[in-house]
Amino acid sequence: MVPSRVGYLGPQGSFSHEAVATLDDVEPVACASLADLLGGVADGTLDKGLVPLENAIEGTVSATIDGLVFDHDLFIELEIVLPIRLHLLARPQTALGEVEQIWSYVHALAQCRTFLRTLSRATTVETTSTSEAAREVASSDQPWAAVGSAMAGELFGLVALASDIEDHPDNVTRFVLVGRDVITPPTGHDRTSIVCFQDADRPGSLYAILGRFAARDINLTKLESRPTKRALGDYCFVIEFEGHVADDIVADCLADLQAHLARVKFLGSYPVTGVEAADRREEVVEARKAAAAWIASIRARIRP
Repeated sequence: MVPSRVGYLGPQGSFSHEAVATLDDVEPVACASLADLLGGVADGTLDKGLVPLENAIEGTVSATIDGLVFDHDLFIELEIVLPIRLHLLARPQTALGEVEQIWSYVHALAQCRTFLRTLSRATTVETTSTSEAAREVASSDQPWAAVGSAMAGELFGLVALASDIEDHPDNVTRFVLVGRDVITPPTGHDRTSIVCFQDADRPGSLYAILGRFAARDINLTKLESRPTKRALGDYCFVIEFEGHVADDIVADCLADLQAHLARVKFLGSYPVTGVEAADRREEVVEARKAAAAWIASIRARIRP
């Protein structure tokens, strides 16, 4: 069986790389940007894509949600919620007090504002991903540092000048696996995501939408407004709720919304994350350590 080509925000060592490593029977493909990743899934270059959707500290990843809402017709098939541990990474000869620039993805920089304020002489530089920041720092001879993962440090030969620098200890990111055609079958513990577009902004319009869920006792897990990019003050609503489109009550609610709104876009019904994703991640980390030790033992036998 040929593994699915699953795109992730690269290069290697990003948190998206860690997340895709929890999946079985896949061929990870690093992408330069979220736009490239989602576009590759849409045009068939990639079978699926794993993208960051939401962070516990910084909220929704706008590039992902806007790509799913406005740019492509893709379905969410699976979610993975993983702890995010951020480290300040630099070349071995760099001292903490020497750091002049700190590179990273915009969301990672925002997740450790408190720590970064203690490095008053250092300026921040935004990159396309945390691992891209690590690669830039590793290839430079300047006193720079990157905010990224322990995996990125290992891959690019960097050391941690400071560890666990995120502002909040319960920092997690929710990733979603997206594909073109398949809606995941119900498991009994599912979530559905939709987007509601209105034909006009009128008093009580949001209440009318939410009332259809309340009338059917459907529990909402997230509600967010997004600008439609058509006019100032024109918004759509991204809604997540418990249940699956295969459930009669959910299907009835969606049909009711579609009948009374300008448009409802279905983003997917998919299993809610359990503990198995975190357990799988630990397995991947241990396997990587064992593989590194194996390679080291072989290389130790090389003689001139």
